[in-house]
Amino acid sequence: MSSAPIRVLLVDDHPLVRAGLAGLIASTADDIEVVGQAQDGAEAVRLGTTGDREPDVVLMDLSMPGTGGVEATRQLFAAGFGGAVVVLTSFSEAAQVTEALSAGAVGYLLKDSEPDAVLGAIRSAAAGHAPLDPRVARALLPGASDHGSAPASPVGHARGDAAAVLSGREREVLDLVAQGLANKQVARRLGITERTVKVHLTNVYRRIGVGDRTSAALWARDHLPRQPDR
Repeated sequence: MSSAPIRVLLVDDHPLVRAGLAGLIASTADDIEVVGQAQDGAEAVRLGTTGDREPDVVLMDLSMPGTGGVEATRQLFAAGFGGAVVVLTSFSEAAQVTEALSAGAVGYLLKDSEPDAVLGAIRSAAAGHAPLDPRVARALLPGASDHGSAPASPVGHARGDAAAVLSGREREVLDLVAQGLANKQVARRLGITERTVKVHLTNVYRRIGVGDRTSAALWARDHLPRQPDR
């Protein structure tokens, strides 16, 4: 018996964006179902907290007339919303990312993401993970060292001191991933194979208790010392 599809609410003030996302999901993702569309934050709060088909995931734009995405996210959770909010926006500045995550969003994607990345983020959020675009995770890193305390991370329980949890090579791989490098770039930088990078990342995920590379990047922001530019 197949499991129930992931219920998604699409929130964006541009009808073309909503239609494109709805069409993508309907044509390529049998395990995801669009249960509503909202053109602003106020409508998102209403649709996300009333009726008998509460969404599992809200795909939330930030810049909308009236109630914006950050405030709508706060209101959703204040009203008892039990699902996950993933931001889908054009803005990648650290301040906006931090504000959205502080409001309760667990994920943050940019609108130029590949379709598969958007679908993957919906699935990841529904499974309890924190899907962030690697470019967004990288934007957060400098702010963590410039201020007295980093914003609360939506991921991962740290399992001990980083020096004790990870090997030296695993820390090197994780640091480069946190900077936004792809596996092939990490392999080239460290002089190892891409397959070896994947093995190290699998070990990293297991050791620090996360399920994806963006969650690992956020863990690195909070638990690894900043490395000098290579």
